[in-house]
Amino acid sequence: MGAPSARVHELAREWVRCGHQVTVLTAFAHHPTGIKARGDRFRIMRREKVDGIDVVRTYVWATANKGTVKRMVSYASFMMSAALLGPLLIRRRPDVVIATSPQLLCGVAGYVLSRVLRRPFILEIRDLWPESILAVEAMRENALIRFLKRVAGFLYTRSDQIVTVGDGYRRLIAERYGTPMDKMAVIPNGIDTGTFIPGPRDNGIRRELGWGDRFVCMYVGTHGMAHGLRSVLEAAQMLSDDPRFHFVLVGEGAEKDDLKRLAAAWELTNVEFVDQQPKSRIAEFYSACDLGLVTLRDTPLFQEVLPSKIFEYLGMERPVLIAVGGDARALVERAGAGRYVPPGDPAAMASAIRDLASDPERLRTMGLRGRRCVLSEFNRKRLAESYLQILAPYASVNSSDEVIAGSM
Repeated sequence: MGAPSARVHELAREWVRCGHQVTVLTAFAHHPTGIKARGDRFRIMRREKVDGIDVVRTYVWATANKGTVKRMVSYASFMMSAALLGPLLIRRRPDVVIATSPQLLCGVAGYVLSRVLRRPFILEIRDLWPESILAVEAMRENALIRFLKRVAGFLYTRSDQIVTVGDGYRRLIAERYGTPMDKMAVIPNGIDTGTFIPGPRDNGIRRELGWGDRFVCMYVGTHGMAHGLRSVLEAAQMLSDDPRFHFVLVGEGAEKDDLKRLAAAWELTNVEFVDQQPKSRIAEFYSACDLGLVTLRDTPLFQEVLPSKIFEYLGMERPVLIAVGGDARALVERAGAGRYVPPGDPAAMASAIRDLASDPERLRTMGLRGRRCVLSEFNRKRLAESYLQILAPYASVNSSDEVIAGSM
C-alpha cells in the first residue's frame, strides 16, 4: 500500500524485465492498520516471488500508522531483524545494496548489510528526516531529533551514492549536511502507464457510491499531519450551499479520525470519507473524479516536495488543484495541467473550484496536457532505466546482477 511500496515494486519489476536479479528485503505487510495477515503474525521470516522479484520479509513489531513512540519501536524492530537476518537470507552476494528512506533506521539496516556483504551502499531519500518531523510539528527539537540528525549525517557521509526524488531535496542535503552535489542524483516518482490508464468518468465507482453528476473533488492518500486536509474541509464548508460539489477523501492516516469528527461537527453532508482501497481499484477512483486535490501544510520544507499523487492524477487525465508551492506548483503550471492555490487558504481553494467547475472544456484540456507530461517525463519504465545508469558503475564490481532494495 502507498507510494513508497509502489516505487520499490515498480522499479524492481522493471529491473527484472531488463534482465537483472532483484531481491527486496522488507517487513511483513501491516500498513496502515498495524495488523499483519493471520499467517504472518508469529513468523520471523517469509519468502515469496512477486513479478520475478525475490521478496524476503523479516520480523517487524507491527503498529498502526499513528503514535510517534510506537512507530519508532516498530522501525527499530525492522532495522534489527533486517540487519541481523538479511545477510543470512540473501541467496547471492549482490552487486549493490539500496536502502530507501524514510524512515532513517531502514537506511541504517542497509548500511549494515552493505558492510557485512562488502558491497557499495546506495541511499535513496524519498523524504527528509528528521526535518519533516519538525515541519509538521510532530516533535520539537529534542535529544531524539538531534540523534536522528546525526544518523542522517552519518548515512549521507558513508553512502557511495545518494538518490533523491527531487532536486529540492538534493539542494537541501547539500546545504545542511555539506554533501557534494556530484554525489547525488535525482530519480523522481512516476507512474506505471500500464496501471494508470484513463477511463470514463461515469463508471462503477460513481454508481456504487451514488455520486450521480456531482462535481467530485478527490483527495487520495495519507490523512496525516503533513497534508493540511483541514483546509479541504473548510473549503467544503464554504461550498456547502451548492449541491453540485462533493468532496471525497480516500485513504487512512493519523489525522483521519479527527477530520471525520470535524466534518460531523460542521454537518458537512458534501464530504465523504472512503477507506483505503486496494491498488487495483485506485485508477477507477481517479477516473470517477472531476478534480484531483494535492495539499500539504504551508512550511518551507514542503516547497521542495513533489507528491507522488500528482503523477497519478495527471496520468489519469484528471486536472489538479494544487495547494503546494515550489517544485510541485512549477510542475503543474509548466504542464498546463491544473491550478495553484496557496497552502492553507480554503477561501482561495473554494473560489478556484467554483471557477474550474464552470469550464468543463478547460478541465478536459488540462487533463490531456497532464497525461502528455507524465508519459514523456515520468514514465516509471524510463525512470527505472535511468536509475540503472546510476547503478551501473557500482554493479561492475561483481559478476552477478543482483540489487537489494530495502523498503518499509
